[in-house]
Amino acid sequence: MTPMIDEVPVGPLIVTVLILFLIEVCASAADAALSRITRTEAADAMASGKRGGARVAAIVDSRSAARAALNSLRAISDIVAGAVLALLAADFLGAWWQVVLAVVVVALLVAALMGLFSPRRLGNAHPVRTLSFFSAPLLWATWAFRPFVKKDEDENGDDDLSVMMERMSESDELEDDERILLQSVIDMRDTMVREVMVPRTDMITIQKDTTLEKAVSLFVRSGYSRIPVIEDTVDDVAGVLYVKDIMRRTHRRFDTDELTVGDVMREAVFVPEMKPVDDVLHDMQADAFHMALVVDEYGGIAGLVTIEDLLEELVGEMVDEHDHAAPEVEMLEEGVYRVPARLPIDELGELFGLEIEDDDVDTAGGLLAKGLGLIPISGSKTDILGLHLQAERFEGRRKRLATVIARVEES
Repeated sequence: MTPMIDEVPVGPLIVTVLILFLIEVCASAADAALSRITRTEAADAMASGKRGGARVAAIVDSRSAARAALNSLRAISDIVAGAVLALLAADFLGAWWQVVLAVVVVALLVAALMGLFSPRRLGNAHPVRTLSFFSAPLLWATWAFRPFVKKDEDENGDDDLSVMMERMSESDELEDDERILLQSVIDMRDTMVREVMVPRTDMITIQKDTTLEKAVSLFVRSGYSRIPVIEDTVDDVAGVLYVKDIMRRTHRRFDTDELTVGDVMREAVFVPEMKPVDDVLHDMQADAFHMALVVDEYGGIAGLVTIEDLLEELVGEMVDEHDHAAPEVEMLEEGVYRVPARLPIDELGELFGLEIEDDDVDTAGGLLAKGLGLIPISGSKTDILGLHLQAERFEGRRKRLATVIARVEES
């Protein structure tokens, strides 16, 4: 051993290790309390005049800086404690591997003690009291770290929601479906419109100069109650047509032949595809509109979103009373079958003894859409690859094609 190691002050170093261990315990308790407390609880502590209440509120308002301070303090304590333990071990042991082994064993023992007598339990059980106790030094450390932490105005709100969700999950007062619903509300903050929209390729549109009679027919066949109105292309959206507006405009009138979609449509609302879902839902509630056209970064139409799309993010897929269980292949008469729209095209061909291959589509519904060159609606029919296909039934709020009538193409 070197003279330096022989002169190691054992007593002061042991005291230093104990102090560092105490700092680690206190920092862990404060960190748990900071993760548990909400801004409402902090504000109540300040309003009630509790000792340290104002400091607690200030700490919670700068939660990121406070966490950075606590994490830094714990890291420094661990590093210094490891170095001190190494000095102590080197004073009593000879070989380097014995020093390393001793430090590892002591570290494992400390970790076991921290797990057995976890200070985080204290912080979780009494967040306000714990933060109040450490508020003076923690507030000073928070101020010191604030310049190095980017302030996020929404962070505290997200933290509060997460804390409340955690507490609710630990209680038996909520049913599983209620817990899922609350989690969906939180997830909406991070969900963008483009994730829930009806894509451009699935949009049903109508020309501005179309007669109302044809518009009503399209509403009946498609099953929708709102349809975007376009000029020449999908990117030239002129407005939105509501079926109830047609009914109101044509009720007890005899000059409806002269009216077109452009006379009845409403002004279209546009939203960027990167807008959060909860913001769009709030706008729909505030401005009383139920459909918005989604615009991509280049100004083109990426799709559309309805209030039902947003509500599905909360409650899941919604179906109506006309929807049925998943269809199976059914022979209606000799050589005529009702098949699911999702039926693979090779299985569709087997029904008629045909070998059907297509590199573009995989299902009966896709084959029908390819033959039509557009989105099928009820009654749409086409001949393709030796088959005559007709769209039959649509299901769900988005009116997805459910079944197709298939027969051999007539020569």
